Amino acid sequence: MSRNLGFLVFFFVALLILGSLHYYLWARLVRDAHLSPAWQRGLGIAAALLCLSIPFTLATARRLPASSMRAVAMPGYVWLGCFFLLLVLVLGADMIRAVAALAARVSTEPAAADPERRRALYRLLAGTVAVLGGTLTLASLRSGLSRVRVKRVEAPLARLPAELDGLKIVQLTDIHVGPTIGRDFIEQIVSTTNALNPDVVAITGDLVDGSVQRLGSFVEPLGSLDSRFGTYFVTGNHEYNSGAGAWCAFLKTLGIRVLRNERVSIERDGASLDLAGVDDYSAGRRGGQGPDLKKALDGRDAGRELVLLAHQPRAVAEASTMGVGLQLSGHTHGGQIWPWNWLVRLQQPVVSGLAKVGDTLLYVSNGTGYWGPPMRLGAPAEITEITLRATS
Repeated sequence: MSRNLGFLVFFFVALLILGSLHYYLWARLVRDAHLSPAWQRGLGIAAALLCLSIPFTLATARRLPASSMRAVAMPGYVWLGCFFLLLVLVLGADMIRAVAALAARVSTEPAAADPERRRALYRLLAGTVAVLGGTLTLASLRSGLSRVRVKRVEAPLARLPAELDGLKIVQLTDIHVGPTIGRDFIEQIVSTTNALNPDVVAITGDLVDGSVQRLGSFVEPLGSLDSRFGTYFVTGNHEYNSGAGAWCAFLKTLGIRVLRNERVSIERDGASLDLAGVDDYSAGRRGGQGPDLKKALDGRDAGRELVLLAHQPRAVAEASTMGVGLQLSGHTHGGQIWPWNWLVRLQQPVVSGLAKVGDTLLYVSNGTGYWGPPMRLGAPAEITEITLRATS
C-alpha cells in the first residue's frame, strides 16, 4: 500500500509540475500576446490536452500491441520534444527581457511605460518563439528519423600488437527498440554494419524498451550481424526495466555473446587483445548484479591491450585505474536534443566523442537510435566504426 501511495504522490507532483510548465508556455505565448478571448480559450484547451498526452504516452506506449505502438506513441513523443524546445526558447526570451528590464531600471533616464509598445514587443517575442520552435522541431525530426550515418574514429593504443593494427570494431548503442523503433530500423542498421566488414560488433546497452515477448521479433535481425570475431553485448540501464535476464538469454539464441563482468580474447595472426564487458553502472540498484570490473579482469596479463564495453561513460573512473586502454560507451545520446547535453555533463565525464581519462581512451557514441522524442538536435545518431591503431 505504501508503494502505491508513493507512486500516486509522485504521479500527481509530476503532473502538477508538467501542468505548471504548460501554463507558463500558454501564458507567455498566448495570454501575454493579447490574442482574442476565443483564441486564448481554444489554445488553452489545446495546451491542456497536449499536457495530458505526455503522461498518457509514457504510461500506455509499452502496453499497447506491438502493431499499434508507433501510431499511438509518435504524436505524444513528438510533442514532448517540441515542448522541451519551446520551453528552452521561452526561458531564454524571459532571461533577455529580465536583463533589458534591469538595464532600463538603472538607466539615468528611464523611458516612460508604453502599453502599446509593450504589447507589440510581447507579440513579436511570442511569434518569434513559435516560428523558431516549429523550425527546430522540424529540423530535429528530420535528423532523428533520417538514415543513421557511419562515423569513423581511430583509437591509438600503446599496447596493441602490430598484427592487430587496423582491427575494426563497429559500435551500436542506445538503439531503444520499442514504441517508435521497430524491426525495419534494426534491419537497416544490420545492413549498414555488415557493409563495413567489421572484425567485432559491440552493442553497448539500452538495446530495448520492452519485454522479449513484445519486442523479440523486432530484435531478431541482429542475429544476421556478420563480423570476423562475433557480436558482443553489455547491458544498459534500460535493460533492467525490460527484463535484463530474459533479454540476455534471448540474445544468446541469436549468436550474440553477452559479457556480464567477463572478458574474451580476440586473436589474429598470432597476436591478441582482451575484450571485456561489465553490467551497467546502475544495475545494482535495479535488481541486477552490478558492474564488477575486477571480476572481469581477474587473472589477465597486464601486458595485453584491453578494450572495455561499459554502457555509461562514468565507468571510466575505475577503468582508468585498472589498465583499460580503450572504453566504449553510450548512454548520453550526445544530449540528443540541444541544450540537454549541458545537463548530461553534470553526471557524465564525457558527453560525446573521443577523450582521454588518465591513460585510458574513452569513446562515447551519440547512440544509434533515440529515446522518447524521435528527434535529434546537434547530436546526430551514429553507427561507429572504431579502427584500432598500434602506436609502437
